Amino acid sequence: MTTTQTLIRLAGDGLTLAADRWEPARCPAHGAVLLLHGGGQTRHSWQRTGQRLSQAGWVAYAIDARGHGDSDWAADGDYSPDAHTRDLRAVAASLDEPPVLVGASMGGMASLLAQGEHGVGRALILVDIAPRAEPDGLAKISAFMESGLAGFDTLEDALSAVVAYNPHRRRPPRIEGLRKNLRHRDGRWHWHWDPMVVRHRENGMDRAAARERRARAAAQAVTVPTLLIRGAQSDVLSTEGARELLELIPGARHIDVAGSGHMVGGDDNDLLSEGLLEFLHGAVSAG
Repeated sequence: MTTTQTLIRLAGDGLTLAADRWEPARCPAHGAVLLLHGGGQTRHSWQRTGQRLSQAGWVAYAIDARGHGDSDWAADGDYSPDAHTRDLRAVAASLDEPPVLVGASMGGMASLLAQGEHGVGRALILVDIAPRAEPDGLAKISAFMESGLAGFDTLEDALSAVVAYNPHRRRPPRIEGLRKNLRHRDGRWHWHWDPMVVRHRENGMDRAAARERRARAAAQAVTVPTLLIRGAQSDVLSTEGARELLELIPGARHIDVAGSGHMVGGDDNDLLSEGLLEFLHGAVSAG
């Protein structure tokens, strides 16, 4: 099926967000799907998923979160879960109908809060995130992001850092793919996100318990079709954490992606897309 891809701008909460939009060229669309990436990633992590969704008749938006990629940086440095949730609500409100929310890690938490507290979507797909997250896994992510703040001498150095962070990745990252997430300035390669992303007080480990309580309350309020996609080797979402989410949202479905860690989209985007499409065409379209 022929599809079109366009780079667009969307209004967030007081700033502008960049997004790739894919839509079917000929057939009627089933609806809109918002794809929200994790902390330190960009919209490019959803490229294959966005293409496959549009080929299947959905309009897909892969959005750079505030402070990431080509979206605006927050002038006040606010990268709290609340800020990402407000942006998501603003984007959803601009559409003609409630979208499907697909969020990985940071984007998944914003999706859970937006749905549970404000009911903005018609369905919810969480990728390797739930109210209960493993402290060691979260600390590993923070350490990786902090370690790259000074930049890298070469793209090869950045690639080595990614491989060291996730040595079990099924599909090794490529230099050209990494280039989309880096910018060259002052003689070094820097990740394409605001350093304040990792320093906002609400994202600290000392706030983890409060974040979990809020996320549990949000999950208990979710009534739309819900799917949890977990990386089978994830060090952030344990089997116990996944089981708790399924108890909090009765009727929620669950898929484990074998051979993938926390960054399921980057580890094996094709398997993620297959499970997502099956869910959309079954539980969502049928509903």
